[in-house]
Amino acid sequence: MRVTQQMLFNRYVNNLNSSLTSLMDLNTKAQTQKRINKPSDDPTGMTRILDHRDTIRSLEQFKENIATAKGWLGSADEALMQASTLVSRAKVLAEQAATGTLDSDNREQISYEMRSIFEQMIGLANTEFEGNSVFAGQKMDGNAYEQIMWLTTNDDDFGGAVDFTVGGSSGSTVLVQFYDESGATAVGGDMDLSDGNLRARYSSDGGDSWTDDVSLVPTGGGGYVLNMTDAGTSINFHNDATVKVNDPADETAADGTWLWVRPSARYIGDDKDTPPGVDAFGPNVDNVIATASGSFLNQNVTIRIDNDSPVAMDEAIEYSYSLDGGINWVTGNKTQPDATASSATLSVANGGMLNLASNNGNNQLQSGMMFTVRPRSADIKLDISSSEQVTINDVGKDIFGGVYMDPDKVLSAGGSIISLGSDNASRVFMSNGAPAMAISIQGQDEKTQNLFEVLGNLVAFTETNNQTGIQQCLANLKDAEEHLMNSVADVGGRENRLTVGESIVDGLKLNEETLLSSIEDADVSELMTDLAQQQIVYEAVLRSTSTIMQLNLSKFI
Repeated sequence: MRVTQQMLFNRYVNNLNSSLTSLMDLNTKAQTQKRINKPSDDPTGMTRILDHRDTIRSLEQFKENIATAKGWLGSADEALMQASTLVSRAKVLAEQAATGTLDSDNREQISYEMRSIFEQMIGLANTEFEGNSVFAGQKMDGNAYEQIMWLTTNDDDFGGAVDFTVGGSSGSTVLVQFYDESGATAVGGDMDLSDGNLRARYSSDGGDSWTDDVSLVPTGGGGYVLNMTDAGTSINFHNDATVKVNDPADETAADGTWLWVRPSARYIGDDKDTPPGVDAFGPNVDNVIATASGSFLNQNVTIRIDNDSPVAMDEAIEYSYSLDGGINWVTGNKTQPDATASSATLSVANGGMLNLASNNGNNQLQSGMMFTVRPRSADIKLDISSSEQVTINDVGKDIFGGVYMDPDKVLSAGGSIISLGSDNASRVFMSNGAPAMAISIQGQDEKTQNLFEVLGNLVAFTETNNQTGIQQCLANLKDAEEHLMNSVADVGGRENRLTVGESIVDGLKLNEETLLSSIEDADVSELMTDLAQQQIVYEAVLRSTSTIMQLNLSKFI
């Protein structure tokens, strides 16, 4: 076969390019220290590399979540520890003020620090991390608490019989007493708020001076307003009620009804109280009372009745449920017939139950009836591993207490603005039958761990030189302190979970990086040897090519 110059040239160029390509590949590997730099280097290996890199990115996100959670929980931990210090100081002051060796001047001096402690506690309850409220549930963009005025009375009958709203504000506790202007009613006797002879007097300086002869003004809705202009506040009694009259000539005698208009704190964050709310839609839903129980995993659930015709509650009820607002439905669910004609329970997959009961004696469910369960949600959770989450925030009212308005009351108002009052709000931690007004002195109030209410009462009683009231607050203060320390322990437990979780994530990340390195990293010593050999080969090709390609026809002329 005749070998032409063109064939020689093409072969030389191919050899040069092949040697140069191999040399460049080795140079790239030497620069990156990686055996695999592109899929063609090792398709199977590149697939494994991408899987490991994806896992490492997930682990890095978990580490970022852990760092964020540490910031949130660290802020909460510090705030609660500072709150515990304040409670300890308040307890020392209360124990001093409860002794009989102190006079009114001493208690007044203590009251200044006690009010300061109360205001500092509100500041701690409004602690923020990176501009987000730590103790307000999911309402992170606002404060968890605001300071309000609330009532305490020594008359448990009156406290449980009247609803009220306190208006305005005052920098000191306002003490209110009622008396009979005519003198016809004996001291300690009963008089209605509607009685024209009933008068009130009030003091905003601890009882040193009094404003007398204050009338209760009818509101037109069956209630009465007590305007205390000099004190900057007022009390709106929503209904008529009976008070016990005091001695018109002696403000120190505690034979009648006393009121303390004093500071408290209103929780304005989210809650996760049970049971969830239920909304009903469809034909004849007024005939059914729907309630929910169990766990709904913090997401709304819609349940639909699917029977072709009306079905009694003791028959087989066919139903579907949706966890995404009706986009997708889990169908084919059916209850078993039973002997309970007036109620039925429908279960959904995430652990919740819809309880249906007959209303107006109608025991039938109509096809197409729908019920939406709305669980209350307040937790903010972050993933710290592929199978574990940690809650980074807290619900302030479950720690500090205060006064809370049920959000369902706001929804039922249909968008109207409603004023905070005892008919739509209550003291946290109290039973359903407890009066919204705090009861003290002769009254029989429940023991409570409501920190803001206890501190508010201590402010009131130290400012009005009430030794007995201070003594009664001490037991509640100890309960509130114990509850606060339990909350500190809860936050600390979550912080410990983060420490353990971070250690686990670090170990998993190290393992993934080791596996990744074993697949993609180059053996440096072997790489340097290959690079030197390939450089020799390339230089040899260059020399031999240049020698042969120097031959041309002119040299033979």
